[in-house]
Amino acid sequence: MIPFRSVCLFLLAALLEIGGAWLVWQGLREHRGWAWIGAGVIALGLYGCVATLQPDAEFGRILAAYGGVFIAGSLAWGMVADGFRPDRYDVAGALVCLVGVGIIMYAPRSG
Repeated sequence: MIPFRSVCLFLLAALLEIGGAWLVWQGLREHRGWAWIGAGVIALGLYGCVATLQPDAEFGRILAAYGGVFIAGSLAWGMVADGFRPDRYDVAGALVCLVGVGIIMYAPRSG
């Protein structure tokens, strides 16, 4: 059950961080205004809170593993929100990162 919770938290964190960054991007680069920027800042703050809910207590491990989720999630967000089409190298790189997430977070450890 702990890996399931951890994966759900990673997905929520990615939604908040990538979504928050996208909202700020839209507010500034696409001139959508301060409401978009403010919503993005709030989402980014909530991302920081969600990251602390991971069952593992090691900050470095959590953020290192989340980096792989962020990479894959960013590509997925771009596909859904902006019509981005990743090439095979984008997909291969994201898969390598997700394998890294699995190793970092869920490999058996002694002690």
